[in-house]
Amino acid sequence: QVHLVESGGGLVQAGGSLRLSCAASERTFSTYAMGWFRQAPGKEREFVVAISLGGSDTLYAGSVKGRFTVSRDNAENTLYLQMDRLRPEDTAVYYCAARRSPSTRATSPRPALYDYWGQGTQVIVSS
Repeated sequence: QVHLVESGGGLVQAGGSLRLSCAASERTFSTYAMGWFRQAPGKEREFVVAISLGGSDTLYAGSVKGRFTVSRDNAENTLYLQMDRLRPEDTAVYYCAARRSPSTRATSPRPALYDYWGQGTQVIVSS
């Protein structure tokens, strides 16, 4: 069982930046591929970015590519999401998720493949 806790959300003006963190309880964090998803009010959960076990491979949604950067620190059991040039349409609850990875380079945009989820952190971008 992996317990994930997100932090770093908040209110920011359009064009600003936020850095989200996801702390994992599991010391085998490095064996899990990770992902960030988000859900805006009235919308379905949406893929944001995925990162492989060691961080060598990433997969971004087109809407955030070039603005968001994912990273992970396996020594600290923490996943990060640096969000720059934020837009009002980025407003959502952001969730991190862990997936028992089938390979060292695996990434996936499919929520159903993830085994553990955090409780989410709210991001609000004002115009």
